[in-house]
Amino acid sequence: MFTGSLVAVVTPMKRGVEPDTPLDREGLERLLEYHVENKSDAIVAVGTTGESATLTPKEHCELIKQIVGIVNKRVPVIAGTGANSTSEAVELTSCAKEAGADACLLVTPYYNKPTQEGLYEHFKVVAASVSIPQILYNVPGRTACDLLPETVSRLAQLDNIIGIKEATGEVARVEKIRESCGDDFLLLSGDDETACDFMLRGGDGVISVTANAAPAAMHEMCRLATTGAADAAKAIDARLMGLHQSLFLESNPIPVKWAVHRLGLIEDGIRLPMTWLSTELHAKVETAMQQAEVL
Repeated sequence: MFTGSLVAVVTPMKRGVEPDTPLDREGLERLLEYHVENKSDAIVAVGTTGESATLTPKEHCELIKQIVGIVNKRVPVIAGTGANSTSEAVELTSCAKEAGADACLLVTPYYNKPTQEGLYEHFKVVAASVSIPQILYNVPGRTACDLLPETVSRLAQLDNIIGIKEATGEVARVEKIRESCGDDFLLLSGDDETACDFMLRGGDGVISVTANAAPAAMHEMCRLATTGAADAAKAIDARLMGLHQSLFLESNPIPVKWAVHRLGLIEDGIRLPMTWLSTELHAKVETAMQQAEVL
């Protein structure tokens, strides 16, 4: 159910750069229709790319509800519900279940740097508290906390923890986690630049930033890679490599919001402390979009 190209969708906003830039419902509908039409295999809502860190809990829950309603079961919806407070993660995960999300994505608690035992207990509490499929999310480059394969193996024994988004870029972890967690445990890349190799080594898909701007190409690349068509998958991936790289010239989601705005899908809104893409980088992102054949 959660394989292929799962787009970590941006959150459309209005009125430029402000501390409380308002959310844009019309832009959200336009963006989600674009992804359904262009074969994104799932929508991942209010994750890192969706600026979850700057949303209020009320906005967070309401946005999940809106996305579930607009998508209307045409593709799965995975809601980002992680937090560095275990009680807040339980609350957000409960909201996602009530809204009708198909699964939740829970980032490792950021900033407070828990031990591996702390990570295990954190995810165990959330899993025990809310009966919805849950996907772990490991992105130490943003959280200062690495969920090690040994801890993933322990967590995989819990019934509703069904997989992991592994965003270290270390593709060798695929085999290690697969061996200890089994074939039914979902392995998703969280790093577009290495995602093709990740899938060719046995991964099930990617939660993708690039798919915001190139959903059809990412869908096809993932389809080919997960079926072992290495040469064809790598050919598409080569065309997308400029996007994989340029969408991280500044902190995500700064470049990808500019790219989606350039496609005419959203307005130029983003919340502080994120800022709009630096002018001198516009040409680089645009060139990458042209290479990817989306402009």
